[in-house]
Amino acid sequence: MQSARFIPFRKQDIVDMCSQELNNNTQQTSFKQFCDLLASLIHYDYHATLESLKNNYAPFDPNSDTRSLAPVSADQKAQCQREFAKDFAKVLNAANFEVITNEDLQDALNEESLFKVRLEVEFDDFEEVVFYRRGESQLTETITSFWGLRKKPLHFTNYDRVAVFIRFKDSAYFKAKNKTPMGFEPSSTIVKLFQNVPKADLEMLFPNSEVRMRPIDKAIIGSSALVGGAVVLITKLGASIVLLLALFAFWGGFRSEAVEMTQQHFITFAIGMGVFGSFIFKEWSKFKNRKIKFMKALSDNLYFKNLDNNAGVFHTLIDAAEEEDIKEALLAYTFLLKSESGLTAQTLDEQIEHWFKSKYQCDLDFEISDALEKLVRMRLVTCSNEIEGNEVYSALSLDHAKAILDERWDNLFQYN
Repeated sequence: MQSARFIPFRKQDIVDMCSQELNNNTQQTSFKQFCDLLASLIHYDYHATLESLKNNYAPFDPNSDTRSLAPVSADQKAQCQREFAKDFAKVLNAANFEVITNEDLQDALNEESLFKVRLEVEFDDFEEVVFYRRGESQLTETITSFWGLRKKPLHFTNYDRVAVFIRFKDSAYFKAKNKTPMGFEPSSTIVKLFQNVPKADLEMLFPNSEVRMRPIDKAIIGSSALVGGAVVLITKLGASIVLLLALFAFWGGFRSEAVEMTQQHFITFAIGMGVFGSFIFKEWSKFKNRKIKFMKALSDNLYFKNLDNNAGVFHTLIDAAEEEDIKEALLAYTFLLKSESGLTAQTLDEQIEHWFKSKYQCDLDFEISDALEKLVRMRLVTCSNEIEGNEVYSALSLDHAKAILDERWDNLFQYN
């Protein structure tokens, strides 16, 4: 399995871990002050991204409780949707989410569901669909069948976080299809965030997924109805049916002997038909109840897996992206600070990944390019070509780095 970019430790844990790599208490205290300054500046940078997401999402936010000063035209709304999708993708990438490919989504539809629910999704309803994941693990669950008599282990891929971005087609499409949208509006955009989602059950995250009976469930109900119906016909209606067939044969000229139907025969036949009708209703109710049971299993499962919806999602993701940016920058700066002669990007990347694996038993694919880009842009590291044409990066001293961050912070709040 490919190592993930996500760093599975909290920001404060990374600060403590990096602080332990430094030599003395004085340096550790100065380093923590540097961390606070760096985190504050990155938080400030993300504020503009958050405002852009909020403003572009406002025209089609289904949970909005504010009024607009002027109506938004269709062209303006479309432009906002495009800008929102672009910013949303950038934030997800910064938070180290990966795009779930169409092949993965097709596998989800074809693989055996962990929750024994078969779903169908009408993909034509969507103008755009993008799923993102973060954190991947291989898990095993014991699946029971045949009323608990049979148990077997099921190995599956689990995603720790799944973000969903869906844009629906316009009302003209639904009118042409003579379909009534259920739970969503045409041309709307929804974003959702889920946790602990098995890869085989990604289809349950679609807003228009519908529960369908699996073939085995239909076979169980159908065989039960067939056997039970045959028993009812033989025990309750056997004599009456034979008598009716004989009567029809006499009327059709296939039988010469007359058939006499008494009042008792009609009463018996009516009672038998009532019993048979009640049996049919019982089997139909069993089918509906089983479908309701499946829908409840689906809704219960989604209830505990749903983390956030719509505007709340990008607030959560902005926070996650901030954390990842801060952690990446701190790790790269710490290892460069420890190096007396500087490091190339590849060497720095290998040192950090080896440090995580050997000291914390964590495999990850560290985003060295993102970390160095941030540090260079903030003028906290210098770059020179020294080793076989490869760029060598060196960290400024803690005091110098703090002074630069202090200056930048002060400049943000100076008004002309």
